[in-house]
Amino acid sequence: MSSSAKTSTPSTIKPVKTVVLRPGDFYFGDNQTRISTLLGSCVSITLWHPRKHIGGMCHYMMTERKTPPDAKLDGRYANEAFALFLQHVERAGTRPSEYQAKLFGGANMFKDEASNMDIGARNIEYAHRFLASQHIALIAEHVAGSGRRKLHFDLWNGNVWLAFPEGVGAEIRNVYGG
Repeated sequence: MSSSAKTSTPSTIKPVKTVVLRPGDFYFGDNQTRISTLLGSCVSITLWHPRKHIGGMCHYMMTERKTPPDAKLDGRYANEAFALFLQHVERAGTRPSEYQAKLFGGANMFKDEASNMDIGARNIEYAHRFLASQHIALIAEHVAGSGRRKLHFDLWNGNVWLAFPEGVGAEIRNVYGG
């Protein structure tokens, strides 16, 4: 389960809640929240509502599973993490198309294995299909390659801070040209 702590940032006097996601975790919150995680082949999607300054992050490991009847949604699987996103979007009285998405991770952590073991590539493709199906603008991505990524997502402004130490070969896209 995710952990959280209270901190303050120089740009605000109010305390900021910091939530750390582990694989399979999901969090949706308000403008006084920073969400952080560490990725390998897993994928994180950030969703941010630019007018309401709310949003969330998931950290999924695999695309999907055979879901047992009456099973609780499990954020380890992309299809269920996306269902969690949609639940929170609806609870907030918003529509998916009002959000901006950023996509991270999907590294090939097993580069010596056969190409059918590229879990990261499958996770990335699944995210692209979901975002397109919900008409959510994908405004930036830092995906694939090899190496770990550390993310910090600030819900007060939608910024995502990325560290990619010793990483190589990432595919980077930003609609703003950066």
